[in-house]
Amino acid sequence: MDDFVLKELAASCIEQELENIGFDSVYRHCASDKFRYKNVKIYSLTAGQANILKQTALIFGADCAVNRNVITGKAELSDAILCGSYSQLKKIAQKLQSQPFRLAVLGQKILGFLEQKTKASTKIMGILNITPDSFSDGGKYLTPKDAINHLMSLIDDGADIVDIGAESTRPGSFGVDAKTQIERLRPILEFIVKENLNVPISIDTRSSEVADFALNNGASIINDVSGFDYDIKLADAAAKYNASVIIQHSNGTPDVMQNNPEYKNIMEEIFFSLKTKIELAESKNIRNIIIDPGIGFGKSRLDNFTILDRFEELRGLNRPVLIGISRKSLLGVKDCDNGLKDSLSLALSYPLIKAGVDYLRVHNVKLHKTLLSNYLST
Repeated sequence: MDDFVLKELAASCIEQELENIGFDSVYRHCASDKFRYKNVKIYSLTAGQANILKQTALIFGADCAVNRNVITGKAELSDAILCGSYSQLKKIAQKLQSQPFRLAVLGQKILGFLEQKTKASTKIMGILNITPDSFSDGGKYLTPKDAINHLMSLIDDGADIVDIGAESTRPGSFGVDAKTQIERLRPILEFIVKENLNVPISIDTRSSEVADFALNNGASIINDVSGFDYDIKLADAAAKYNASVIIQHSNGTPDVMQNNPEYKNIMEEIFFSLKTKIELAESKNIRNIIIDPGIGFGKSRLDNFTILDRFEELRGLNRPVLIGISRKSLLGVKDCDNGLKDSLSLALSYPLIKAGVDYLRVHNVKLHKTLLSNYLST
């Protein structure tokens, strides 16, 4: 060969590539940890903790970035970015077991972090808006007959969950009182109970009164776009029925949330906001928690794409992640028909499915289930 040929390999294919070059099959799975890399941010370490962590990382050929003033003792606290192969990080975690300053606890957390599931078989949540003013299909399914027909279409198309909303939370919208939401939901939920439908039903509401009614009438999931900010009693209603909750991050209420939203570090702000809300839910003995970074809820278009690029950072919260991009303004085709919006939504969904997002909330279930089945069959 006249020249060297180099090709980058995707981390997901390392084990197969080891087999392709004839690497020892007995050691292949274990060796793959040496080729998988991870960057982990660790918050608020003392100077002593940060120094020991950095030195431990260097021992195993990994690295750890800390505040430049840690080594001189001028910084009492420092965040750290630990990076290395899975193999190196496991050795670091094990070495920390014998270190002071509670670093044994950190070692256990690092091991747990590495063992988190990073891939999921994506589930599809179908959207049923029984509102006159939703941004995509407002008024289309307002009558019980039309709503029930669409509900059955979503189920027939393969929806794993159906999310029913009786209040629009599109940008610029105002709240709908609980009585009106319940009146809209009642005939749909009565039909679901009567027909004994076995698809989980989620209710998109910020109201504890609506949540209590829905959970007592066939629903099993509450999707709160405010993440308990609008009505703190909603957490109690979910706990009362042992319901699952979807906790979303949003920056302000729908009527004002798009008025120049600003973040210093959007992923950290979302991460810690959701962490606080998870802790609130857990304090109410709610255990089945899904998190949603809230695409379009108090975010600029750039913010939305940052979230899509970096949503995997939320896996550190150790909860399933739901993403909703379907027909939203980040697609950049606000005045186009829903067919084009669905196609663009599908295009953005593919990398999310490939990355193992747990749930996608979509209008066109059939299109997404087709993509998912084709992806899984490859």
